[in-house]
Amino acid sequence: MLDMLFTTDAMRAVFDDTTRVQRMLDFEAGLARAEATAGVIPAAAALSIVQCCRARDYDFAALAAGARNAGNLAIPLVAALTRRVAEVDPEARGFVHWGATSQDAIDTGLVLQLRDALGQIAQGLDRFADALAAQVRAHRATTLAGRTWMQQALPVTLGLKLAEVLSAVDRHRARVAALQPRIATLQFGGAAGTLASLGARGIDVETALASDLGLAAADTPWHTQRDNVCDVAVTLGLIVATLGKLARDVALLAQTEVAEAFEPAVPGRGGSSTLPHKRNPVGAAMALAAAVRVPNLVATMLSAAVQEHERGLGNWPAEWDTLPEICMLAAGALDAMTGVVAGLDVDPAKMRANLDVSRGQIFAEAVQMAVAPALGRDAAHALVGALCKRAAAEGRHLRDAVRDEPKLHAILDDAALDSLFDPGRYLGAAGVFIDRALARR
Repeated sequence: MLDMLFTTDAMRAVFDDTTRVQRMLDFEAGLARAEATAGVIPAAAALSIVQCCRARDYDFAALAAGARNAGNLAIPLVAALTRRVAEVDPEARGFVHWGATSQDAIDTGLVLQLRDALGQIAQGLDRFADALAAQVRAHRATTLAGRTWMQQALPVTLGLKLAEVLSAVDRHRARVAALQPRIATLQFGGAAGTLASLGARGIDVETALASDLGLAAADTPWHTQRDNVCDVAVTLGLIVATLGKLARDVALLAQTEVAEAFEPAVPGRGGSSTLPHKRNPVGAAMALAAAVRVPNLVATMLSAAVQEHERGLGNWPAEWDTLPEICMLAAGALDAMTGVVAGLDVDPAKMRANLDVSRGQIFAEAVQMAVAPALGRDAAHALVGALCKRAAAEGRHLRDAVRDEPKLHAILDDAALDSLFDPGRYLGAAGVFIDRALARR
């Protein structure tokens, strides 16, 4: 039941038991076809093996029990496949899994799953980018307080905040695009990575098998070289970090005392079991939950990459549940935040009102930079700082304190003060940055 909170149906299907078994059987079927093509096993035997490679025909509970004793899922699966082939064609049973090792089946099955998973992530990033770009355009000039160290700093625009996310997503899209062909690499090395069991036909079988499965042939078997699978973990970890950062900001903007932006108002969404008035940021909560969990899972993948000789002991099995969980959490967070952004409920009036909370102190830098050419930067900084303290102590607006300061009468007239305390006039290059992000998108 909890899976529905943290992932999508489509990504869960990529890593469910049926698909896991089917992708390993896809390897076994492809191996049989490749070996028949290379003249290693009889064509008739290959046909018999292929027709037995349907996951729905296998007892998953029995496979799980067998895996507990054998140490991996491939051993009981190959045994079950061999028995099924023997029922169809007794002469073909001896050619099942010919020349391969368990890790070849497990890793290649994983690669086939990851190919599908990354395809879904790429599509999800595209949808997320579309939602972000629409909101960037809509809120290009919507001003709100920029905050540093949780304190108001300078005016920014909501369009710029979201453009920064859009720019990060564009980088993630490039990372995934580069990763997709790299992860689609066959694992096939036999017992110790030499394909010695296939003699002179090993490379012929490898070539045919890679072609059959639509994968690239690796320069060398990668049984204990885990950089590509770690690359998937790290890339998804970066994506989740970006989603978590946005989720954190949305949650902070939705606080009662801030109330500047909210998740979409949908019946039954974000309610409380006891408080009728609550509008909880549930999409942000799911993305933040993923952002809490994924970094440790990525660390597990990196730790597991340090493996012994030609087959890891304990570290390779540590990947089996870890990487699928990273994929599922990333997909769930991406889907959740796409919905949040697409339906973001923005209150520009409250944003403008919150800009006045500091009684003009958010414009202190603007005042400082306006008078610095005449006074010098250090003197301007000290004077405006003193005016800020005085205004705060007296409960006055900074504009009034600046207007009443004799040292500034000759520098700032009323028109200049109006301009300095207008949030729309102290946005610097925000528009340029927004245009760059949208142009790249």
